[in-house]
Amino acid sequence: MEFRDLKTQYQTYKDEIDTAIQKVISNANFIGGNEVKELEQQLSKYTGAKHTITCANGTEALSLVLMAWGIKEGDAVFLPDFTFFSTGEVVSFVGATPIFVDVDRNTFNIDTKKLEQAIIKTMEEGKLSPKVIIPVDLFGLPANYPEILKIAQKYNLLVLEDGAQGFGGSIDGKRACSFGDAATTSFFPAKPLGGYGDGGAIFTDDDNLAELLQSLKVHGKGSNKYDNVRIGVNSRLDTIQAAILQVKLKAFDKHEVTDVNRVASHYNERLKDVVEIPYIPEGYVSSFAQYTIKLKNKTERDNLQNKLKEENIPSMVYYVKPMHKQEAFENLEYIEEDFIVTNELCDTVLSLPMHPYLSEAEVDQVCKVIKEFMS
Repeated sequence: MEFRDLKTQYQTYKDEIDTAIQKVISNANFIGGNEVKELEQQLSKYTGAKHTITCANGTEALSLVLMAWGIKEGDAVFLPDFTFFSTGEVVSFVGATPIFVDVDRNTFNIDTKKLEQAIIKTMEEGKLSPKVIIPVDLFGLPANYPEILKIAQKYNLLVLEDGAQGFGGSIDGKRACSFGDAATTSFFPAKPLGGYGDGGAIFTDDDNLAELLQSLKVHGKGSNKYDNVRIGVNSRLDTIQAAILQVKLKAFDKHEVTDVNRVASHYNERLKDVVEIPYIPEGYVSSFAQYTIKLKNKTERDNLQNKLKEENIPSMVYYVKPMHKQEAFENLEYIEEDFIVTNELCDTVLSLPMHPYLSEAEVDQVCKVIKEFMS
């Protein structure tokens, strides 16, 4: 059993993927090929964003937006404490200060009440200038954008949606990567829409931002790549990755989001009376980058994971350590009581195998072990 079954996905679409790769190789147009522009147009159509700018990976997608917005030393950027390191890393990378905010225990996403409290506290302290909120669509579920956008407007802050795990999710029909002033996603192989290597994309309706990002991602180019008008970076999506993603986006749109929600329903039916299952608010759709349950405590979680391993069933803990406890951020001062939920989640969450090609029999196999362990 695979945690994320990329092998079965490849075998299902082998002919289309092989043909797409061979076309790029035959044309020898490995950088900036037609497939890149075509993919960007298809991604814009899927998300509803006016502009899509592909780049080398999801982390640089975030960094590029912060660079374009001029976020710098002395600025405060607010983000959830329960997320992958890169969301905070990019803030420090541009010289700004990440302000970690506890999350909602049910959705795992940033707690909007605590977010506003953190903004007010930062303003009252007067040491940093609040500039950006980076909500994370954790495990495939979009963050609470209706409330986040209200808060951003109230305090004149920019919103950068980190949709690395959220691509394919939605709120009342509006798809992830179309919220806020800009959004990003990752095409890391294990993500909901993953390539066969690194890759990322930025989404925005802002014409000026899109134009600036096109420059920043190619060494700050002006009219051409040898006309450099600003300091930028080298962050491009390879043509081969774009060709692969074109095939996989069709499958993703056609059936994969539906199928992961079908798998989640199978899990829910079998586990709802045994453990805490994922919570999906009304009107929300998750793309289920992970299917994550909660146990009573760390001992129970770790023992269950060991039991699953004995039965050759893979599982993962996202995340074993909160952002505020990462050694890289040890220079920042925090009050431990501000992160009660995140600290609890790091000790109690466990992600189970989840992908569009997981059979009901395999779900039964996983759930049987969990039920026996919990009885």
